[in-house]
Amino acid sequence: MSQMYSIEVAGSPSIPGEGKPRRSILCPEELVHSYPSSKGSSKITTLYENFLEGVQRSEGGDFLGSRPIVDGVPQPYEWMTYARVQERMTHFGAGLLQLGLTTTSTFGIFSINRAEWTMSELAGYMYNLTSVPLYDTLGVSAIEFIVNQTQMSTIIASPDKAAILLDLHSTLPTVKNIVVMGALEDSLVAEGKDLGVKIVAWTDVERNGLDNPVPANPPKPDDVATICYTSGTTGTPKGAVLTHKNFVAGISSFHLMAKHQKFFIPTNADTHISYLPLAHVFERLCQATMISGAARIGYYQGDTLKLLDDVAILQPTIFVSVPRLFNRIYDKVLAGVKAKGGVAAFLFNRAYAAKKSNLRNGVIQHPLWDRLVFSAIRARLGGKVKHIVSGSAPISPDVMDFLRICFSADVYEGYGQTEQAAGLCMSYRGDLTPGQVGPPQLCVEVKLKDIPSMNYTSQDKPFPRGEIMLRGPSVFKGYYNAPEQTAETLDADGWANTGDVGQWDERGRLVVIDRVKNIFKLAQGEYIAPEKIEAVLAKHFLVAQVFVYGHSLKATLVGIVVPDAETLKVWANENDLGSKSFEELCAEPLVKQTLLKELATFGRESDLKGFEILKNIHVTPEQFSIENDLLTPTFKLKRHAAKEKYTVEIDQMYAEIN
Repeated sequence: MSQMYSIEVAGSPSIPGEGKPRRSILCPEELVHSYPSSKGSSKITTLYENFLEGVQRSEGGDFLGSRPIVDGVPQPYEWMTYARVQERMTHFGAGLLQLGLTTTSTFGIFSINRAEWTMSELAGYMYNLTSVPLYDTLGVSAIEFIVNQTQMSTIIASPDKAAILLDLHSTLPTVKNIVVMGALEDSLVAEGKDLGVKIVAWTDVERNGLDNPVPANPPKPDDVATICYTSGTTGTPKGAVLTHKNFVAGISSFHLMAKHQKFFIPTNADTHISYLPLAHVFERLCQATMISGAARIGYYQGDTLKLLDDVAILQPTIFVSVPRLFNRIYDKVLAGVKAKGGVAAFLFNRAYAAKKSNLRNGVIQHPLWDRLVFSAIRARLGGKVKHIVSGSAPISPDVMDFLRICFSADVYEGYGQTEQAAGLCMSYRGDLTPGQVGPPQLCVEVKLKDIPSMNYTSQDKPFPRGEIMLRGPSVFKGYYNAPEQTAETLDADGWANTGDVGQWDERGRLVVIDRVKNIFKLAQGEYIAPEKIEAVLAKHFLVAQVFVYGHSLKATLVGIVVPDAETLKVWANENDLGSKSFEELCAEPLVKQTLLKELATFGRESDLKGFEILKNIHVTPEQFSIENDLLTPTFKLKRHAAKEKYTVEIDQMYAEIN
């Protein structure tokens, strides 16, 4: 029998409607929650200790790198060592205390990724403060909600974000101090003074802490490290309360996996590029893992369109990203090959086929083809990448194969959520089977719970299916000041539901196959609430009913539209199509073109975001009804049934987009 990746937890009870919990084969007896220090017998249990471990392992090496912009031109990376960052964060943290923060106080961070972001967070760890990231993609009302719910008095912000906060001042009564990263304009200070808000430079807070030193106040494992708000899709954001233990459990899982050669732990010879938002938990866990091995972290210059320019200069050895970027590289490379044609295309296709066949044997390198064909593609990511990690949303198996073939790198797919500090599953080194996200991380156990309404059960053959549930030291405490929402996610025994549907494959690896709730992620990681979009589009005079669908491997939405028969007839008379029946009109290309254009315009006018606009539609005369099993008795759309019914049309719509 093939090697298993996970096994059932010994002695676990059989519960009707649930499968037995499983753990990684690497930790069948006990989940991990800490990892051993490289020197001595002590254990690393907090993110502050994790940083001190990085300082120790760095041996005086570089830590944080940035590209200064001079006259609009980005310069080479400039670096601060681990020791220098330790000095600066110590002074800055002491300076925050001078501003009135005390143990377990919350403070905001509002900026794109930069060195001061990381140093601010590390200072918080050192003095047991709680960081609360803000990000403006949530919208103004969400920023107001987060600031007021956590009652933060101090927010650390870049100049552009500081200006936003001052504009919102009248709705943020608790904010007394805004600490500005980078250059501070006198006009901003004056505006703050007029509003009763102290505006101070980050470096001035640092200098004040240098002049007024305060001993470290290290946190304990169960102390709160951060409150990370999830964007959600309806209502107010939810603040996931994440402890030091939650993050360190995930880092510890990587360390033990690496010990078994199933993953990697970076060293001071490795470099990571930080561009995924630090406001999200995925990049926070990545950075903490880099720190645990004393790797260098270089920041992008702030423009994702120039990311590959930064990558070419930085030459990272570790590249962590989301499917959207990997899809873009995939599409560009294949389009370039097709455009070249001739001998170049012949060589690429032959090399690609040879390496793809080698993947079945676990081989990702080829001395001839890597040098002759793939070196130019490797150069797109700087030419030195050894490890590629994809997370945040599902990635296509074809793209996974492409990354392994073209970059000769170990490629891992991770799966997790904010509520588990991003630590749920990770595929193992050397396992090139596409479509799965590996066994549970070594810090959690996972079970599948039946979903009768969707015909998923833990007794399904050949593979058990159900809602993915997990428990372990990486699982959050709950949502901040939201006991009802916490109770919906966490049960009394510590099991958290994910809202995702999974199945175990024949070797005990998890495959994510569906969503329980009517909320899903697109390939770029954006959450979609289809009912909200349907409610908007159904108001259009030409629409009777609409079903919005988004595939998790795609970056766009498609829809099934049932037109309003009466108004469509009026439109047809005005467009020389009055002789056609309703069924004939639904099959008419001009009707589809008109509807698609109308709905895009109407959606934008109704404040739908760009990723919420339908990029293709299928027009049908058949109403959604109880009789054809597309509506419930209370006239709600049965999404799963609609998806099954229109599978062919959905596939066709996506093929037309591509």
